[in-house]
Amino acid sequence: MQTIIHKTSAYSDTDNLVLVLTEIKNMKSGLFSEQELDYMKEYHSKHKKNFFSFNRMVNWVFVVFVEKESEKSTRLESYRLEGSKLQSIANGHKLNSLVVADLENKPEEILAFAEGIALKNYQFLKYKSKAVEKLNSLNAIYLFSENLGNDLVDVMNIIIDSTSQCRNLVNEPVAFLNAVQFSQEMGSLAQQSGCKVEVLNKKKIESLKMGGLLAVNKGSVDPPTFTIMEWKPENAQNNKPYVFVGKGVVYDTGGMNIKTGSSMNDMKMDMAGGAAVASTLYAISRAKLPVHVIGLIPATDNRTHGNAYVNGDIISMHDGTKVEVINTDAEGRMLLADALSYAKKYNPELVIDVATLTGSAMRAIGTYGIVAMQCKAVNEFKKLAKSGENVYERLVEFPMWKEYREDLNSDIADIKHLGGANAGAITAAKFLEHFTDYPYIHLDIAGPAYFEKTTKYYPTGGSGVAVRLLFNFIWNKVAGN
Repeated sequence: MQTIIHKTSAYSDTDNLVLVLTEIKNMKSGLFSEQELDYMKEYHSKHKKNFFSFNRMVNWVFVVFVEKESEKSTRLESYRLEGSKLQSIANGHKLNSLVVADLENKPEEILAFAEGIALKNYQFLKYKSKAVEKLNSLNAIYLFSENLGNDLVDVMNIIIDSTSQCRNLVNEPVAFLNAVQFSQEMGSLAQQSGCKVEVLNKKKIESLKMGGLLAVNKGSVDPPTFTIMEWKPENAQNNKPYVFVGKGVVYDTGGMNIKTGSSMNDMKMDMAGGAAVASTLYAISRAKLPVHVIGLIPATDNRTHGNAYVNGDIISMHDGTKVEVINTDAEGRMLLADALSYAKKYNPELVIDVATLTGSAMRAIGTYGIVAMQCKAVNEFKKLAKSGENVYERLVEFPMWKEYREDLNSDIADIKHLGGANAGAITAAKFLEHFTDYPYIHLDIAGPAYFEKTTKYYPTGGSGVAVRLLFNFIWNKVAGN
């Protein structure tokens, strides 16, 4: 169940009211007694208390003070975080709806506050036997804000829905979501949103000589898929498309280099990049943005089987490159390389890939951002990084120096698919760069794609990271930013 955000022009004495402000002097008169106001003034100023709640018997009134922040991205994130905190309290009181009042004429901030509530309110209960009993009570947020446009509220609902769709896909176990089912789920998203979809089956993939995807798939009993989603409106502003490529490894055992211990526990999430790309196309087409965008999602599981690919194999890729396999647990780049090569046919304006690619990226910066690199895309990278600040899915740029390419030199093939022990996130990107000839940005979301416990407005499980980032990037294209 998605939490729906509405715009409202009025509220009653029985509505559960949330007052969001930075200074108590902006409090609306008549809502509190003199004693209550004195209490809030004292505890807010002297004891730094920023949250107050009042049970009026027929409704609740919450007062939320948000710290002042001069930097816009930090300010909006503060509002999201405060909203996420209120979500837990509202559900604890079994409230069905909230009216959030903008007392300081900050429509963008108040929308971010609602965004934090809605993102946190997501649940994945498909496999709960008594799901209804565990369902959050909160299902609607009403925003009372004079200068907030209905169009922005509508877009926010699309963003929340699309992020939830991505989370749903990531949270599904491979027992349900194999590569074929993944392609069907993406087809359903396309049908709902109005974008075009084509699914290439194994026979077609073989005819295209996508050796990387086929090599990883050799250990599976299920066939691979290659899903193409396209949104091309008649009023598209761009002559050449933006292409998003997403890693779709629906389960990663590591192949013959099998993962050990608990390292395999969350490997259903190794298709989070593919889910993000599909959900972004869903969002863009639902919002009817006048931009030509294509999504490419190669998908398979990476398992051990009698004929699985092994270290030392030489794989002929889609573009003819001969690749020496060094470690079968570095499988994602094999899928992505074929997709990046395939993307050349579109003569793209820019290609961005999204992948849970390396543990190296997570070890470098943890879960607080996305490791990112670019080639021939300096200006576009700056714009994407700005979108990262806007939605607080921040990018950390790593270098793509030519020296890193030397780690991929092979004595018996054109290139090795894995470098040495150092700079693994970078050498992975350098391998992928080999298959491009266009402006290219690589996003390694290994850190923030999946959380073992609730963090900020990310519930346990799939985070939906990169959906809001990529949507904001395309949204800004429309706005001319």
